[in-house]
Amino acid sequence: MQKTFKGIGVSPGIVIGKAHLLNREIEAIPKYYIGEDEKEKEIKRFQEAINLSISQLKSIKERFSEAIGQEHVYIFEAKILMLQDEMIYKKVTEKITTEKMNTEWALTESIGELIKIFSGFDDEYLKERRTDVSNLGKRILANLMGFEHESISDLKEEAIVIAHDIAPSDTAQMHKEKVIAFATDIGGKTSHTAIMARCLEIPAVVGLEDVTSYIKTGDRIIVDGNSGEVLVNPDEETYKIYLNKQLEYNSLQKNLYKLKDLPAETADGYRVNLTANIELSKEIDAVLDHGADGIGLYRTEFLFLNRKTLPSEEEQFENYKTVAKKIYPLPAVLRTLDLGGDKFLSHLDYPEEMNPAMGLRAIRFCLDQPWIFRTQLRAILRASVYGNLKIMYPMISGIKELTLANAILEECKEELRKEEKPFNEQIPVGIMIEVPTAALTADILAKEVNFFSIGTNDLIQYSLAIDRVNEKVAYLYDPLHPAILRLIRNIVTAAKKEKIPVGLCGEMGGDPLYSLILVGLGINELSMNPGSILNIKKLIRSITLEEAKKVADHVLSLDTSKEIENYLNEEIKIKLYNKVILN
Repeated sequence: MQKTFKGIGVSPGIVIGKAHLLNREIEAIPKYYIGEDEKEKEIKRFQEAINLSISQLKSIKERFSEAIGQEHVYIFEAKILMLQDEMIYKKVTEKITTEKMNTEWALTESIGELIKIFSGFDDEYLKERRTDVSNLGKRILANLMGFEHESISDLKEEAIVIAHDIAPSDTAQMHKEKVIAFATDIGGKTSHTAIMARCLEIPAVVGLEDVTSYIKTGDRIIVDGNSGEVLVNPDEETYKIYLNKQLEYNSLQKNLYKLKDLPAETADGYRVNLTANIELSKEIDAVLDHGADGIGLYRTEFLFLNRKTLPSEEEQFENYKTVAKKIYPLPAVLRTLDLGGDKFLSHLDYPEEMNPAMGLRAIRFCLDQPWIFRTQLRAILRASVYGNLKIMYPMISGIKELTLANAILEECKEELRKEEKPFNEQIPVGIMIEVPTAALTADILAKEVNFFSIGTNDLIQYSLAIDRVNEKVAYLYDPLHPAILRLIRNIVTAAKKEKIPVGLCGEMGGDPLYSLILVGLGINELSMNPGSILNIKKLIRSITLEEAKKVADHVLSLDTSKEIENYLNEEIKIKLYNKVILN
């Protein structure tokens, strides 16, 4: 019987094929109490299982580092560090010695407690680290019990991989010829699984909750990475519908690639730069393959995560140099650290914050810890001679923070001059506008920077006073709210007055209907997921600037987001969107 599961589409594409269920769950875990004379033996068994797990991860890292790129090697190094850390070891050995549990039981209880701790974090990235703990626990348990690890690389024929979760060690072994798509019970857009799926361009849906309890190996399934749906054993009519959808999607993608080397220019000659948002330099190949005009947002914080020590200036320099050289002569905007103090607990002694989203994060964190900020700025400056790099400060709320950040930048420049280390003296410096105060004082800020980039994800969240990852208020997250559109107009007006470019790097930029409004408002650059670029390019090349302006003007005249949504869906989508995307 046909059944549909709804999850989160993290890598686009429509795939129809047979399922291969990765069943790693060990159902019968031995649980018994041990005697005093058995404690030492159990601890030794545990240490041996950890050592074997470390050896396995090192082997996988070495075997696949070339295929997945050095940027992904940190994922394995982080797992190895977690195994070497006291976090797991101390919990398990305490249960063995004080509660006299056998090792398998002690491990299972300890992993469960750690997962509960990580689940309690408000931060989405930290919350998803519970899956890392869970995967490590499963690996240690399997080694304790002598179970063989089923490898994705052992697949004999192409299949859609179904799993509760897919560990980085598994994702690294995926080959597009065999793994044509995958779907998991858990995960989110920022999980390692999602990042690797996008990098490898394998259609994927995560967060399906209980898909593994329903699907069996050999079942015919459909994975729609665009909509986030997985259909199990579709009936013949549904199968034919999705077969046509797949053909249409693949045909559209093929036709879109014809636009790769053409500019994103309206029919009446208005040029819009379409750039990409990325986390890893490995993604630059996809950026170039999709005809981007550069990198509009390079999230440098991914170099800092999942490790015990902060990256050195030299390590950062090499990373940024790679970005500069690979994308050259196109530009790359490097956003300085956009992390909160709570994410540096493994490096620094920071108290837990009640509301991290509005606490010591991004530029506030950097100004509070100038030695970290200074190291990053020096690395970016040194790398700037190898390409066309730009610096962007996140979460600037006013002129004071901008002045302080620029003062540190100038100090770094002076240090490098004295050390006779070359850098681009004229490196452009801009800010991400994602706080309402910055949007309202954009006229003041525009006098002090070389460019603006609007971060709509946070701008919407802060302007409407909602937590976009809180399910109970997520419905209030509204990109079409009249206040948001007026803030964007205000930012664009200020930028034009000072003759500086203004871009946008939130989710709005990759949506065809939203991008139409944004072009009409005067946005010069839209930065998005690489996979959305050609779609938006086709839209822009199919309209005139005057058409876009008329849409934007009419939208600004409406009082509610509901009126705006109705206007877009009932008039614009029919008249323009269908013609552009489907023809």
